[in-house]
Amino acid sequence: MTEEGTFCLVVHSHLPWLAHHGSWPVGEEWLHQAWAHSYLPVVELLERYAAQGKRDVLTLGVTPVLAAQLDDPYCLRAFHDWLGNWQLRADFAATRWTDPLLKDLAASEHRASAKALNTFETQWRHGFSPVLRRLVDGGVIELLGGPATHPFQPLLDDRIRRFALNTGLADTEHRIGTRPQGIWAPECGYSPGMERDYAAAGVQRFLVDGPALHGDTAAAHTVGDSDVVCFGRDLEVTYRVWSPKAGYPGDPAYRDFHTYDHPSGLKPSRVTGKHVPPEQKRPYEPELAAVAVQRHAADFVDTVVRRLRSLPKPGLVVAAYDTELFGHWWHEGPAWLDAVLTALPEAGVRVTTLRGALEAGHLGGPVDLPASSWGSGKDWRVWDGEQVADMVADNAKLQRALLETLRPTDVRDPAADQMVREALLALSSDWAFMVTKDSAADYARHRASVHAGRFSHLADLIRIGATEKALDVAGELRKHDGLFGTLDARGC
Repeated sequence: MTEEGTFCLVVHSHLPWLAHHGSWPVGEEWLHQAWAHSYLPVVELLERYAAQGKRDVLTLGVTPVLAAQLDDPYCLRAFHDWLGNWQLRADFAATRWTDPLLKDLAASEHRASAKALNTFETQWRHGFSPVLRRLVDGGVIELLGGPATHPFQPLLDDRIRRFALNTGLADTEHRIGTRPQGIWAPECGYSPGMERDYAAAGVQRFLVDGPALHGDTAAAHTVGDSDVVCFGRDLEVTYRVWSPKAGYPGDPAYRDFHTYDHPSGLKPSRVTGKHVPPEQKRPYEPELAAVAVQRHAADFVDTVVRRLRSLPKPGLVVAAYDTELFGHWWHEGPAWLDAVLTALPEAGVRVTTLRGALEAGHLGGPVDLPASSWGSGKDWRVWDGEQVADMVADNAKLQRALLETLRPTDVRDPAADQMVREALLALSSDWAFMVTKDSAADYARHRASVHAGRFSHLADLIRIGATEKALDVAGELRKHDGLFGTLDARGC
């Protein structure tokens, strides 16, 4: 055991199903930005660590819906086009920006886009799965899976919940070659008894938010009378980086995510100040940002060490973030991540995965978890509150209709497969989240309605025995949402 204790970083990669569904702010542009600015650099960092012989660097969650998009031929072609367009936009910015700092930024964007293009063309053209599999097989990361389409599991019928979970795990096994033993449950949503479904599906560990454990996150715990283990996110440490009100990315020196130069589509400004209007923000200066990265990395390491010293020995700290924070939302995030993962071992902290933490003995006694999530109030209000009461009612009705329509059969039915696929897409937790948080709420309601309508159309055709018509409709829909080829409705 190292002197100070153990630290686990969990990063979770998730975006809703966006292919074929429009442009910025919530369509394919969102996917491409995250792909270019988060997934490419984070994977590059991990591959560099692999070449250095490092193992058990971090725990990475990749939701099946995102994995499907990063392997999808349509998405691969579209992203390649986007990367080329990024380079053209950088070249255009160089012709219209006159400030020396912005001229340097345009040149930097050109170099970054050229590097991304080369990386994609030489390593990613066959999708994310071959890239990810190398990291998993090499023991560099621990991979977490999850249920198909990222539903809020506590609001699902038990039968549908089990099917979604097994479909998602099977999809990951199909892509990577191994079935995940751990998951980041969508929204960290939990209701008592779900651990039994996890155990039946082969899930051995999952993540909850710290308050579900009343802040007792210094060890993992078995849940109820099962052998399934939960880890709690340490909010005191996690919120140093990213909290509902503050965090490192808001530093004045960092690149401002929200301020655009609209003709080029690039982001030329630094944060400057919380209340500074976009037109008054100062140009981005990489040197200032680099100093802030080192300062914040040192602060985070100090925070982890202080936290570990305050815990009974041996202590554990788990910090968890969306992968998209590192590079997409926070431009300097990958550099900060590199600095932290380098400095923590130098400070006497073991850095490992959730699996590695268990192997190191960080297992406490059993707990009975309450109904919980990571969202506002740490309960379910984001996904079943007053603002989305109509969506919750519609989803319950959809689930009843799905179970009433499905019939036992030994023969696989592509129309039934597509019907279930549309139902699961309609039940995605993202739509309620976006409505409750008023983040592109109209888009979210539209998407939920579109998938629910497609489900209803197919269900009606199947119920009346219009087999040929149902197959034709399913075939057309499959062209637009090529998601989860392994999904087999007979398992529901």
